[in-house]
Amino acid sequence: MRTDPYGGIRWHWTTPRAQDILRRRALPEILQLHREIHELSQQELAYHLGYSTSYVSRIETGSRTITDIGALRHIAERLGLPPHCLGITDEADGDHQLVIQLADSVLRLAEIARQAGQATTAVAELWPLVARLEARTADGHADLDTLRLLARAQVGLGVALGHVLPEERLATAARWTGKGLNVARRLGDPGLHAHALRHHGNELRKAGFHLRALDRLGQARDSARTSTERAEAVVLLARAAGTAGNTAVFDAAIEEASRLLVEAAPTALFSGFTLHEVRLRGLMGTDRVAEAVHRLDRAPMAGPAATSQWRIIAAITAGEVLLRKGDPVGATQQLGSAIDGATLHRLPHQLQRAVRAGRRLPEVREQADEALARLRAEIAA
Repeated sequence: MRTDPYGGIRWHWTTPRAQDILRRRALPEILQLHREIHELSQQELAYHLGYSTSYVSRIETGSRTITDIGALRHIAERLGLPPHCLGITDEADGDHQLVIQLADSVLRLAEIARQAGQATTAVAELWPLVARLEARTADGHADLDTLRLLARAQVGLGVALGHVLPEERLATAARWTGKGLNVARRLGDPGLHAHALRHHGNELRKAGFHLRALDRLGQARDSARTSTERAEAVVLLARAAGTAGNTAVFDAAIEEASRLLVEAAPTALFSGFTLHEVRLRGLMGTDRVAEAVHRLDRAPMAGPAATSQWRIIAAITAGEVLLRKGDPVGATQQLGSAIDGATLHRLPHQLQRAVRAGRRLPEVREQADEALARLRAEIAA
């Protein structure tokens, strides 16, 4: 029997053909599909199920109908299917349906918490959900609803961890978004796949994997179905290109993002405010300090969509530009505000940025170092 490289998930049950068969609870076709996917003869399937070859043959032809609940549960277990696919309901399956119903609410609440600057709360909400869904799929209950929720939860957990982990541990956040991407790419859901690509690419950038980040974000841009999806991918692509010092990709992405400001509705990720920050940082990263200084005072209003995280990011970037401009007073004000915000919202990665930005400002450096030490102690505990 073929081995599954994706952690034991029975992916063949997620195809449109399989989903049609499962909806109809057509046991003869279920057995035939299982044999087809795993390249089994009737004799081999019979051995796997503990039945005779002639008995399996009669089931597949429809001349033998199974109604015994125990037998149906046995077949479901051997094939790695949720019992309800064969018309059986039990306590475990009922509990699973409740998880499905509540999971979407948990994901929404975690996203609200993260955008409100409470990423630790988001992590606390998502850990048990991810563990529950992963355990369910490991047991073979890999229906489409479960897998979609699993992909969203893994990506959401990775993004939240990308807020609360220090730089040296950001690869962990990228691994979680990568796990979500691996699930999403198999499900034939373009929106979910594009969502996972965007966030995995951004976490790869933060973890220092620049080429891989550019690749994922380029895929996210190219696979976007709406102007909003494309805008969010493009602004992250510009951010990654600026960090990598790739001037050509950065300039092209900034130009496209500027055009999309007219087409796409503002989101927490894409707006005039976030694009301004990305442009400033990218100009600094591509050695165009004078242009960054020139554009510094053109920042649009943050607006209601701007999250606490973005406001802190923007303040650090402004502080960096002001320092290069030769304005230590203005830089101290911006960086001090950012440090206060990063401390309040428990964002060690941003404190580490502030430490680097304020290396020539002893008071700022000391303030950031102390705040970072306190957060590190909390994380270690």
